[in-house]
Amino acid sequence: MARQMDTESASVLRGFRPNLYKTTLCLAYQSLGIVYGDLSISPIYVYKSTFSGDLHLYEDDHEILGVLSIVFWTLTLIPLCKYIIFVLGADDNGEGGTFALYSSLCRHSRMGLLNTVHPAHERISSYCSEIPTKDTRMSLLIKEFFEKHKSSRIVLLLVVFLGTGMIIGDGILTPTMSVLSAVYGIRIKAPDLHENYTVFIACIILVGLFALQHYGTHKVGFLFAPIMLIWLLCISGVGMYNIFCWNPRVIGALSPYYIYNFFRKTGRIGWSSLGGVVLCLTGTEAMFADLGHFSKLSIRIAFTGLVYPCLVLAYMGEAAYLSKNKMDISSSFYKAIPEVMFWPVLIIATLASVVGSQAIISATFSIVSQCRALRCFPRVKIKHTSNQIHGQIYIPEVNWMLMISCLAVVIGFRDTRMIGNAYGLAGVTVMFITTCLMFLIISTVWKKNVLLAVLFFVVFGSLELLYISACLGKVHHGGWLPLLFALVIVSLMSIWNYGTMKKDAFELENKVSLDRLISLGPSLGIARVPGICLLYSNVAFGLPPMFAHFVTNFPAFHHTLIFVTLKSLMVPKVPVVERFHVNRIGPPELSIFRCIVRYGYKEVRDCYNFETQLIEKVAEFLKQESTIEDMTVRGQSPNQISAAVGNEVCRDIAEQRRKEVSGGSGEQWSNTGFHSLGSCQEMKKLMEAREAGGVAYMMGNPYIVASGVSPFLKKFAINIVYGFLRRNCRRPAIALGVPHTSLLEVGMLYQV
Repeated sequence: MARQMDTESASVLRGFRPNLYKTTLCLAYQSLGIVYGDLSISPIYVYKSTFSGDLHLYEDDHEILGVLSIVFWTLTLIPLCKYIIFVLGADDNGEGGTFALYSSLCRHSRMGLLNTVHPAHERISSYCSEIPTKDTRMSLLIKEFFEKHKSSRIVLLLVVFLGTGMIIGDGILTPTMSVLSAVYGIRIKAPDLHENYTVFIACIILVGLFALQHYGTHKVGFLFAPIMLIWLLCISGVGMYNIFCWNPRVIGALSPYYIYNFFRKTGRIGWSSLGGVVLCLTGTEAMFADLGHFSKLSIRIAFTGLVYPCLVLAYMGEAAYLSKNKMDISSSFYKAIPEVMFWPVLIIATLASVVGSQAIISATFSIVSQCRALRCFPRVKIKHTSNQIHGQIYIPEVNWMLMISCLAVVIGFRDTRMIGNAYGLAGVTVMFITTCLMFLIISTVWKKNVLLAVLFFVVFGSLELLYISACLGKVHHGGWLPLLFALVIVSLMSIWNYGTMKKDAFELENKVSLDRLISLGPSLGIARVPGICLLYSNVAFGLPPMFAHFVTNFPAFHHTLIFVTLKSLMVPKVPVVERFHVNRIGPPELSIFRCIVRYGYKEVRDCYNFETQLIEKVAEFLKQESTIEDMTVRGQSPNQISAAVGNEVCRDIAEQRRKEVSGGSGEQWSNTGFHSLGSCQEMKKLMEAREAGGVAYMMGNPYIVASGVSPFLKKFAINIVYGFLRRNCRRPAIALGVPHTSLLEVGMLYQV
């Protein structure tokens, strides 16, 4: 019998492995078009940007071989060693990116400021199953430092905002740099073509690219992977041809000696040229940011097996051509292409630049959605573009703002050299922020020896700081552009988050207890009307001031009242079975409930089925309550009831019911005028209320101003900037998909 089971297990395992290999290879193939589009098109402009300043080529080839050696070792250290080996291992349950690292830090320590959820509502079983490891002395010191000093947590959040701002700025610079560099190849065969025509063609391509976004990646992206595969094979083939045709000795430039020789001969000019070399890293962060769509193994296979060797061959081949054709430095990539292959490669280069642009545009949509979920970005419309892949979204407001910004940069700059200076600074800044966050991950989450974290930071951080210093030296030559983008976006996110926190704090300070409301019931003459009312607020305990304001002016509310609180947790996704957390407010005869609905920062809320799911969860809660009442009457303990029902939350309900049965808490409501109903009857009444009066929605529409004694800076942030953003962003009811005919908005003045 045992032998038969072993045979069956072996056969299942043999069948499972080929499927796993097939799936991984398929994901690796698909990642070529989504993850590696930006990184793969960098050979078009790296050498041109590097030698566009004071660095020149001389007869002895020290400069070109030194640049090739720097490019090779930069690709080896940053994408291959840092990201493929280390950073991909810091995923947040399969998700990557700046917010994933920040989320992981917030869950394992008290470093976060964004998550205001009560600990009881924050617990997710799939994220609490990790086996705890013992903290090191240094990890405890770091955690204690962040817990004691709120300013350190603010700085950490601003660093995350800066990384987000740089990525969004990258969404503007990538399409402009990629498309403009590809289109400039036309002037190789048509040197008399005026620059205005190439700019016009680039603008037409950019407008078409952004106009197609509303169709979704799943409709326009089926060609992405084949295009990038053909592109990588083309540049590697051309590279090998140029190596053997022009200068096979460039293979020796892989030695680090050529880096030392390069800086020894060029000095400060060589350091300044690093602002062009850094463009070979553009798109590297996408390997981690797009991790949620693929697997770590598939991304590693695609890079090490195809992308990395193809890029190395492409750079070596172009260096071999330049070593014998030094006058062609301004257009070396296209001049190095054999005549018979020029037009096909130019067409593929243009298509590849569009693919690389599409990848960063989609990533921008994703990160704006995450910021909006964590209430760090104004409300915008999020449209699902795929029924199969939940993460594929389209944000019209962001799309058109990106398009206008791209056109402004193309028309205003025209020069790929200045755009390249801006492009490099944006990319390497994000990488350095990832290095800083990884230092905290290694020391406090992985709980490794602090020397390992310091070594990681010194090796990779020092290299990235070297590139940042070179890019900052070109601030006056276009490098100011990403700094301007980042300043605007960080300011916008900070003020929106600050205003939202002040609004929440006001509601929390002015919440009303149910006892007080009930005590005022007889004097107000509160009446109940048929139907169900979903009342949205951010108050998770007590009654929001908006509801008390409404009842004191209009003393009536629906037969069934459900307070709905939407919370975004610092986790990527919340399992559907743990999304809704239903509680009862007050005694059963009041029919008042609270439902806390929890989402992850990577999730987009489903507005269409929300009402049905919510009422079903309340009915399920009543059914569980009925079961608990029966078991409590029979004298079973709360632990036995929790085990029988299969829900830990039911233990608290059982304890409450036990007290009520013994006369502990039900008598205070005996004179309220409401009649007690059993849970079964209440379920029936719930459905009848929905049929009789339908579902109404109530939410606040506060006018938020700074108090008169506030400093000028706070008044400017709240009254002017935050007020402008609130007036011009999407209204909460529209963002939540609430039908206008069933909506009741309550206005209030908040002085924060």
